[in-house]
Amino acid sequence: MEIRNEDIKEVVIEIPEGHKHVRTTMILRDGRTLIFQEATMANISRGFTTIKTHPTVKRVRLIGRWIAGDERKEGYAEWQLVEVDE
Repeated sequence: MEIRNEDIKEVVIEIPEGHKHVRTTMILRDGRTLIFQEATMANISRGFTTIKTHPTVKRVRLIGRWIAGDERKEGYAEWQLVEVDE
């Protein structure tokens, strides 16, 4: 699925009532709605910023994986998008 800028009707970025984390809701012109959790958008933003600002990095690849036990930082979710070397 490719979402072009003109396919987007509205984007709402907020902390919903009763929640602690930011949610990003993207409403497409065809009526579909995509909701992203804070961690997802943070990872995408981090990758985007790396590509735009690093003098030599031209690609960032994130993969989803379970992080449990001593590997996981306190307060972080077990499922995370992590950067992988290419």
